Amino acid sequence: MDLTLVFLVSFILSSLLCGVSSASSRNITSMFTLGDSHIDTGNALVMAAPVMPVWIDKPPYGETFFGHPSGRFSDGRVIIDFIAEELGLPFLPAFLASSPNVSHGVNLAVGGATAIEVSFFETNGLVPFKLLNNSLDVQLGWFEQIKPSACDGASEEGQGYNDRDCLDRALFFVGELGVNDYNFIWMAGKTEDEVKTYVPKVVDTISMAVERLINQGAVYIVVPGNPPTGCSPAILTFRLSPNRADYDHIGCLRAVNAVARYHNLLLRAAVGGLRGRYPHARIVFADFYDPIIRILENPGHFGFAGDALKACCGAGGGAYNWDPSAFCGMPGVAACGDPAAYVSWDGVHYTEAANRYVADGWLRGPYADPPILSAVGRS
Repeated sequence: MDLTLVFLVSFILSSLLCGVSSASSRNITSMFTLGDSHIDTGNALVMAAPVMPVWIDKPPYGETFFGHPSGRFSDGRVIIDFIAEELGLPFLPAFLASSPNVSHGVNLAVGGATAIEVSFFETNGLVPFKLLNNSLDVQLGWFEQIKPSACDGASEEGQGYNDRDCLDRALFFVGELGVNDYNFIWMAGKTEDEVKTYVPKVVDTISMAVERLINQGAVYIVVPGNPPTGCSPAILTFRLSPNRADYDHIGCLRAVNAVARYHNLLLRAAVGGLRGRYPHARIVFADFYDPIIRILENPGHFGFAGDALKACCGAGGGAYNWDPSAFCGMPGVAACGDPAAYVSWDGVHYTEAANRYVADGWLRGPYADPPILSAVGRS
């Protein structure tokens, strides 16, 4: 066959294939993350430091990877750091840091953030103190504030500028959110059944946030569920019970985890509904519950220590090594010798080792539907 004809046939076939798979062949060039302390990279430190004591700016936070405190609630990297590395992006700067460069995205998540607006908890008497104004709606407002700068950055990189579609190569995270909402309600003395009545409101708030982003041009969105909060050393200490029936086979609190599972069930259904309404969007449901449970059920298999419900950094001793008056970062509170052998870093948040495992499960499966790399065409 004539070589020119071979070239033409190949060109036509490749053009057709590109037309079919154009959406999946895009590379992600930026990330925007909304959520709470599980993915915060410094916003809580900026927001909270002027009004309340904070300890995450003290050693041993950050010791494993950064060698110093980095504003993260961990000994090293958090989940979105591993996602960024995999996608070839720099670590996301915290939005509240002075003049962050948002050309490759920005982190809007804040430790302590709720899905529902903070006034809801204050006016309904669910908290006895004033909350920081860092809810999901506030974070969305921050995003809308910096969106023009993000789109200008896209234009400078030759992607073209359009107020609506300049974000079609950005990856968004909406969550994890809900843990703080439920913790405030638990602390208000509500029962499991009472806490569950708030779950639809939390899920609807997250779903509306995803829809709001899609309507502004977002295409790739990851929506993480809740982790098994009933397994965290802090909650296990706060809700210590003499009744063995309150605990499951791992030693986690049944009622607290039941709320987390109910949240995840409703959130997964909400993601399905959004996919139906917006078929052009690639919405990933990221499972935060099962990977942590898998580790806790068989820690040795994943390289973790056998006492998996104990915090690495703390001075509480006992079954969970957690004490609210001797929190990680306070004077005299030390970390364990090998954080990589622990699931919980400070009794509330996870170690870099646990974060890495979750991130890999979200990127490649099996803990994401679909896996992130598949959703963005990088599998």
